[in-house]
Amino acid sequence: MSWFDRLRQGLSRTRDVLAAEAGSDWEMDWDDLEIALIAADVGAALAAEVVAEARKERERGTKFRDALEQALLDQLEPDRMRQKLRRVGFELDVKRNVVETHGKVVMVIGVNGVGKTTTIAKLGQYYRAHGRSVMFAAGDTFRAAGSAQLAVWGERLGIPTVTAPDGADPGAVAFDAARSRAARGHDLLFVDTAGRLHTQHNLMEELGKVKRVVGKADPGEPGEVWLVLDAVTGQNGLEQARRFHDAVGVTGVIVTKLDGTGKGGILLRIARELALPIRFVGVGEAAEDLQPYDAAAFVRALLDMPRAAA
Repeated sequence: MSWFDRLRQGLSRTRDVLAAEAGSDWEMDWDDLEIALIAADVGAALAAEVVAEARKERERGTKFRDALEQALLDQLEPDRMRQKLRRVGFELDVKRNVVETHGKVVMVIGVNGVGKTTTIAKLGQYYRAHGRSVMFAAGDTFRAAGSAQLAVWGERLGIPTVTAPDGADPGAVAFDAARSRAARGHDLLFVDTAGRLHTQHNLMEELGKVKRVVGKADPGEPGEVWLVLDAVTGQNGLEQARRFHDAVGVTGVIVTKLDGTGKGGILLRIARELALPIRFVGVGEAAEDLQPYDAAAFVRALLDMPRAAA
């Protein structure tokens, strides 16, 4: 199964929410469309804006589904990227263009249970498949066997992992790993962190400490701080993102478990309200179910359209 087909399958619950109002031909009353978008967790204000833009396109003679696609893309992708994505085709784009990082160290953060450790393992596989040499830092020392879990992944994938006993200082783990990466010359280091609620002030401050010690070990790093959000949380994820961004300066978002929810519309709010780039999306447990975010592919999969021709 291609990535686009997996994405389309993974978005089936969200698509069902929309199709409940749309019907098989995607022609519907504008009020029904707005209700359907809100039900998919787009949010009331943004849903109204999408409907208004789609309605303008429809009045110009554009087919309903095409008008809706255009309105959704306006929210999800800057104009300068849209033609590129349509021109190269989604499968070609995913295979040839690696998601580049700023710097060499990527901190991966998020609340408990979003799947940070397994996401890091998938990221390691992705970047290694694109010719990058990768290291892991098992900084989740609070969770029982949290460090060991990433170490197991590292051993399975052949990726060196810096670990520490349960209860060890996560800043020390990150410091040692950052120095090791610089000494060994690896392209990328992914630093795992313990899950924490965005309302836990002391633990949020600890993330800032981890970020600072990485910079001491490897000046200018971490170049990226990626927040993992569980799509199932819907709009609650927005508040999480705001708090984490205030604490450590999030540079990108990874949205997981899109296959487990009808709230896939949350991506529109992330892109529009948070102004944070979505780096990857996940639609399943397998390694290949986490892939670079492609706005045009997302919209076409959501509306159950065929992929663009390469």
